[in-house]
Amino acid sequence: MSSKLERHAEQLSALGHPVRLAILRYVVQGGDDGTAAGELQSHLDMPASTLSHHLKRLVDAGLMKTRNEGTFHYYSVDYGALRVLTAYVWEDCCKRGKGCC
Repeated sequence: MSSKLERHAEQLSALGHPVRLAILRYVVQGGDDGTAAGELQSHLDMPASTLSHHLKRLVDAGLMKTRNEGTFHYYSVDYGALRVLTAYVWEDCCKRGKGCC
């Protein structure tokens, strides 16, 4: 299996959990400045340890980035990685039918 395929499978697997998909969508809505972990915790109404687990999975998959400002942790989407992932899904669209979607 190619490393590209494995990487994208890992990213899609990370997005395959409803909580992580909700996190990603909320952080996308927050824009380039990122979303504070505390805001995410309030929005999703979950324990910090559970949220931390899901955030780590998204960061490890390369779909999100984190930065610290003092005691605050901000999360933002790696838009480039997300675009590469979605482009990969569509890159050979309809080629076996010899057409284009």
